[in-house]
Parts: sequence; structure tokens; C-alpha cells
Amino acid sequence: MKPSANARHSAFTSAIDTKAQNIVQMTDQFGKEIPVSEYFGCQTFGLAQMREKLTKDAYNSLLKTLDAGKKLPKETAEAIASAVKEWSVSKGVTHFSHWFQPMTGSTAEKHDAFISIQHANHSELRVIERFTGSQLIQGEPDASSFPSGGMRSTFEARGYTAWDPSSPLFIIEETNGKTLCIPTVFFGYHGQALDNKIPLMRSVESVSNSACDFLKLIGDVDVKKVQTTLGVEQEYFLIDKNFVALRPDLMMTGRTLLGSPAARGQQLEDHYFGAIPSRVKHFMQDAEFELYKLGVPVKTRHNEVAPSQFELAPIFEDMNIASDHNLLTMDVLKRIALKHGMVCLLHEKPFAGVNGSGKHNNWSMSNDKGENLLEPGNTPHQNLRFLACLAVTLKAVHSNAAVLRAAIASPGNDHRLGANEAPPAIISVFLGSLLEDILNTIEKGNTLKGTDQQIIDLGVNKIPNVSKDYTDRNRTSPFAFTGNKFEFRAVGSTQNVAVPMSILNAAVSASFKECTNRLKELLKKKKRDEAVMELIKQIVKETKNIRFSGNGYSDEWKTEAKKRGLPILNTTPDALEVFKDKKAVQFLVDTNVLTSEEIASRYHIAVERYVKTLEIEHLSLIELAQSYVIPALEKQILNVGTVHGLMVSKSTAKSHENRMNTLDQVFGKVLSELEKFETLVEKSQKIHDEEKRMWDIVETVQPATFKLRVACDEAEKIVADELWPLPKYREILLANTLA
Repeated sequence: MKPSANARHSAFTSAIDTKAQNIVQMTDQFGKEIPVSEYFGCQTFGLAQMREKLTKDAYNSLLKTLDAGKKLPKETAEAIASAVKEWSVSKGVTHFSHWFQPMTGSTAEKHDAFISIQHANHSELRVIERFTGSQLIQGEPDASSFPSGGMRSTFEARGYTAWDPSSPLFIIEETNGKTLCIPTVFFGYHGQALDNKIPLMRSVESVSNSACDFLKLIGDVDVKKVQTTLGVEQEYFLIDKNFVALRPDLMMTGRTLLGSPAARGQQLEDHYFGAIPSRVKHFMQDAEFELYKLGVPVKTRHNEVAPSQFELAPIFEDMNIASDHNLLTMDVLKRIALKHGMVCLLHEKPFAGVNGSGKHNNWSMSNDKGENLLEPGNTPHQNLRFLACLAVTLKAVHSNAAVLRAAIASPGNDHRLGANEAPPAIISVFLGSLLEDILNTIEKGNTLKGTDQQIIDLGVNKIPNVSKDYTDRNRTSPFAFTGNKFEFRAVGSTQNVAVPMSILNAAVSASFKECTNRLKELLKKKKRDEAVMELIKQIVKETKNIRFSGNGYSDEWKTEAKKRGLPILNTTPDALEVFKDKKAVQFLVDTNVLTSEEIASRYHIAVERYVKTLEIEHLSLIELAQSYVIPALEKQILNVGTVHGLMVSKSTAKSHENRMNTLDQVFGKVLSELEKFETLVEKSQKIHDEEKRMWDIVETVQPATFKLRVACDEAEKIVADELWPLPKYREILLANTLA
């Protein structure tokens, strides 16, 4: 549909007249809805289902494989494949796919049918469902068109997928069929990680190994495993699909490149936690229904700050599964939104002038007894362990702040970080006033005393008993402690969380290793608990500069952060440069999370992605200005000029002349800025070195996009509504409140 004022108005009318979709829920034989607990995970096949379907020997063989990280025996693989096939076919599944995470930021899949041909005799062929252990365990998708960052040549197409048994298989159910998805890793012929899942799994193992070594030294002698956990809060916008069809920028880039802010946006603060619009609530219920069947433990839903912005959050899970589930969640949100006549926008900054979207990553660690290592306990030892693990995490962030910043760098996040809606691009840690007091007291070597609600001196090695409810929240902090976890708030809403979580885990693993070595030296001179407290005291002093409890949006903090020597990396190109610093990224190699070759590949992929993403935006902006803004201005000038030529009254002639002058000035500004912008884009496209082009874009082209946008947005304000072809912010963002 060609955008026009009539089409725009029709889209708005359609949006507010849309009736909410009826939601199909699980019911019993009497038509009564059954509780979520009875159908949760019904479309998944994980360890619980395998325990039911497999023989005891086959199941124990699988568990040994998972624990030891060794190759699955052929007979066990065949038994699992047989059980998976029977379960899938019984549910109407016709195809299976290895579901993997190439370095595109999203997921990939190739579907194969279960059917196979059997030759019954010379004249008869018989079709059967067949699924083998080898099909379950390994696939061989063409890797030539996936980004590898130079780790393999384009003509070297061989890539492999291998089943990850720790993440449940799941069925994607759509109107015309069902597909079994098998979570897999994706790697090259020589074993290079071509995906985001392998580094995450390596990092999880690395944290477990190094944390166990440390915990044994401080007294947890029986610890065998440390698990990293994750809860991902996902923010998103819901927009009527008719508006998206009339906005080429939304279709091409996922964000509006033009658009004058509406008179009413989020100023009244009436959307945040407000009543969920009926149409949106039906969408949420439908999405949750699908996610529950897929075993995703969705817990929370609410309106976010900006109009038409919402949030979904699950219960904490094992990090590898939580990462897979977040990718599944994004897919379900987009798919179910279309079913309800809407489009789910996951971009970090779809609309100017209102809040963008992030993905808060709530990270913690627990031992094999289920005890949270970042939660105070009821005994002196548990609190000593809490303070030690807290110190280790502070050390990890302090030592690797620049790489953590690079891990969340993207063109979309550049619009959001530090924009008074998200944490700044300066990595710091917020602990809350009580924990700050505790650490400051430890640093000074004083005895800890306080009230029952705060700190109690137990008289044993001066170890405090800390209340579990002792931190406020600081939404301006990129890495905030929130009671029994750290919340990495700076992650972008589109990002695969496996990337920043791999980096964070690697940093923590490296910190555990360093602290283990230092503690061994202290133990030669002091008793265990005294040595641990001495180590904590040292780290508290060393990492003091990373702790900040104030307003991260303030200019004063930027000045202070510079004085403290913290890395200030405002743009994606600034941040990506860190990956070229071998000393800065050595901890990734030392913890076996990424090889030097894999780090270099990710740098090159990020550079290429930055350039291509912004090139799409630049070309789309040029099209909008040429094909929509300028024609609308020309029609407006023609209309006003015609009226001015027919004017008889001298009393209004001057006003019309002023109006013509304003139109002429805005028209001239749009033409002038467009001409400059086109020249810069054309010049940038001729730069063949992608690194040089990246820097040219951020330093030269991007500032010009903002100037052209300002001119075009001024045009929107003065062109007659009936002549403006693009849906406006007030229509796009507020339609859901009227539906």
C-alpha cells in the first residue's frame, strides 16, 4: 500500500476498531480450563521426559555423558532418538530441525521430514517415520552464508551442529504444522565456535571449575559444581501492523528514522504499571500460553514507561536454558503479535523522545546444594562466603569493565545508553547504602555492629550477619546488586544474552582464579577465616573506583568516572576497539571461553554488522526524505501559494507571506541537509576498509542523519495533516490505549 494521508487515517481507524482475539486455552474433557502446572512444558522433551521414556541404563548413560562432557554412546543415542520420534509423531510433528545460534544475533534452522522410504519388494515402496541417533546428535548445515569473521573462507561451506542434551527439545506449533526443534551448537571443521552458544557453555563450565576451587579453600570442601543462573527481563513495543506497513523505516530497520514527538508521550507517567490495554492483554495471555507449553517459566507482565511499551520476565533458570528460552521468547512474541494484528518491535530505540527497550540480565551463582552464593545466610560461614563471592564479582567487573561494555555494544544500544532512560555507557557497580557501609567498614578494619535489621556482630571473626532486604534500586546503574543477584541493566533488547553473559562469566571465572591464588598465599600466614577477610579487605580497596551509588545520568558522574580511570566508551566503534587489545581480552583466552582467533572473528563480525546496519538506515532515510517528505512539502507549498495568490484581504496577506517564508525555509533546510547527507553516504560507500568505514560513519555520517531528521521532523509539524503520508507518533503509540 502506498502511504498517503487517507491510508494513514484508515490504518488508525482499523487499529482502534480491532477486536481482541479469543485465546484458545488447555481444557479438560468437560471444557474446563486446566491450570498451567498441568500443561507446562507439554511441548518439550527434556531430562524428565527421557527418564520416563528411556530404560534405566540408557538414562544413566545420558546422565554420565552430561556430567563428564563425553561423547554419547551410539546405543544410547539410538534409544533417545527412538523415544523422541515416538513422542513427536504422537503429537503430530512431521519435521525436525537442528536449532542453532549463528553469529547473526538470532537463530537458524533447516527442516527435515521424519519420513523415509522403505523398499518392501520390487514394485512397492513404503513410507515410514524414521529418526536415528546420528540425526539427533549431529547435523551439517551449509555454513558458507553465516558470518565467521574470517575463521573460514566462503567456499569452505562445511559447518556442523551438535545436540546440546542439557537444553530440552521443543515443538514449535503453527497453524499448518509442527516442527521438533533440537537445541544445538554450531562449529567449524576445525572446531571453531561459529555460534554464541558454545562460548556460553564454555563460560558456564569455567565458572563452575574456578568457583569450586575457591570455595573449597574457604571451607566448602564438598562442593562439586557451581551453577550460574539467569533471569532475563524482556522489554518490547507492540504496534498495529497497519502502521508498520505504511512506514518503510519500520519495515527495513525496526525503528522510525523520522517522526516528530507527539504532544503527549510519557510525560504524565500514566502508562508505567498502568492497566494493560485489552487488546494487548489478550496478546500477552496468548504469548504466555505458548511459552508455558514450551517450558518457559514466564512470571511477570506489565506496561513499561513509554506508550505501547511492555515487559515480560521469567523465573530464574540455569543460564544455558535461560539463554535459549529468551531467544524462544523473542520469537514467540513476534509470531503471536502478528496473529493479533500487531508487530512486536524489539529494537532498542524504535521511537525518539520516549524510552527505548533493554533486557535486564539478572545474574547469580548457586552451589550444588541450591544455596545462592550471592545471598547472605544464617551462619558466619555463609556470610563470609557471601562477602567473598561479592568481592570476587567486584574484582571481575573492575578488571574487565571495558570488555563488558564492548559485550553490549550495538548501533541500537548507542541510541539508548546514557539517554536518561538506561544506564550510562560507563560500567559501574551499585551496591546500596548498607553494603557500601559494610565494605567501607571492612576496608577500615573496624568491627561490624548494627541493628537486628542491618548488621549484627556475631563475635566470630568479625563476620556480619546481613539482612536479606538491604538494597535500594538504582535504575541509572549498569550493574546493580539487588538483594541476591546482580542486574546487568545495560544489555540491549535485541541482543542474544549469550554474548554478554559469556563475557561476564569469563570475567568472574578469571577473578575466582586470581583470588584462589592470592588466598593460597594468605593461608600460609593466617588462619582460614582471617585470610579470607584479609583477601576481601584487599579487593574492597582495589575495586573502590568501580562502585558508584549516585546518579549515573549526571555530567558530574562522567567527570568523576574519568578521574577514577574508568573506561568511557560512548559509541559502538569506541567499545569494539577493546577487542583488539590483547591484554584486555586475555582473560577470555585464559578461561577457555574464546580463542584468540574467535575473539578476532567476533570483532570483525561486529564491525561488519555495524556498517551494514547503519547503511540500511542511511539508505532508508534518503528514500523517506526524497519520496515522502519532499513531495508532501511541495504539495503544501503549492496549496499555500495558490491561496496566497487568491488573497484579497490585506489584513491576512502578511500572515500568509510569513507562512510561505516558513515553508520555504524548512523546504530549503530539508533539501540542503539531504544533499549533504547523500554526499557523505556516497563517500562512505566508497571506503572499502570496513574499520575505516565504521569510523567514518560514526564521526561523519551519523551526525548528518540527526540534522536531516530534525529538518524532516520540522516539516511534519507544518505540513497539513491531510498531506502527510507517514503514520505519526501520536497514532502509532497511542492507538492501543484506544482499542
